[in-house]
Amino acid sequence: MFTHIVPKFEKGRILKTGMLENLRDYPRSFLDIRYQDYSDGIIEGTSVTVRQDVLCVSPGIIKHAGRLYLMEEEQEIPYSATGREMVLKVRFLEGADQPDFTRYSAEILVEAAEASSGTDELELGRFKLKTGAELRSDYQDFSDMATEYNTWNSITAHYAGKREVTLRPEILHYFAAEMLNSRAADPQDSVFALMCLNTERVERKTILYYISSRSGSEYREYSNMEIHHELSRILSASGRTASLRRTALGPQRMIVD
Repeated sequence: MFTHIVPKFEKGRILKTGMLENLRDYPRSFLDIRYQDYSDGIIEGTSVTVRQDVLCVSPGIIKHAGRLYLMEEEQEIPYSATGREMVLKVRFLEGADQPDFTRYSAEILVEAAEASSGTDELELGRFKLKTGAELRSDYQDFSDMATEYNTWNSITAHYAGKREVTLRPEILHYFAAEMLNSRAADPQDSVFALMCLNTERVERKTILYYISSRSGSEYREYSNMEIHHELSRILSASGRTASLRRTALGPQRMIVD
């Protein structure tokens, strides 16, 4: 049966073990049920802000091996220019048995992309910074998110979805804003763009079916970077179509005799 139990902490009432157990178990049980169908990956938060010499990771929730990990304070991770592709990742550590509980923890670090990436790691993003350059996270347009050098790239982040990872919401928000500003005529574009803006996360299969339908090709799997590339192509084609339509209409003039 469904239950909702609220302990009564009142003056004169004896504090019982069951009351404390309720406080201990309810939040964890709620989160476990809420996200039980989600894949491993970022559940909420963990947005990355680029600052001088550090990457700031906001508080958030991630899922790994069926466990939810919470980070309640912002973390600053140092980085430097190496000219190589570097990955900001979460590395999960072995559980540590203590007298009163078992502790599972994870550390955030920056490591070269060629370093082994096993099942005990979760990617938050990557970059390739040249010596003397500054790392940036402000983009000129949607396609600029994938610029190879000196640009923070969160496209590759493992964002949790229903049973499989998807793209971070802010990436799809950026796509949607650019698509709607282009005044695209194809109804599919408007519907998908509004979905990106109005839902908590867009599932991977939804994105892949949109790409398939919009490009007229068969449904297929793409990596996160390939998805971004395909969405960039759709944006470019929509922009050209909108521009041609405005040119064809031209200025409307009325001649009065």
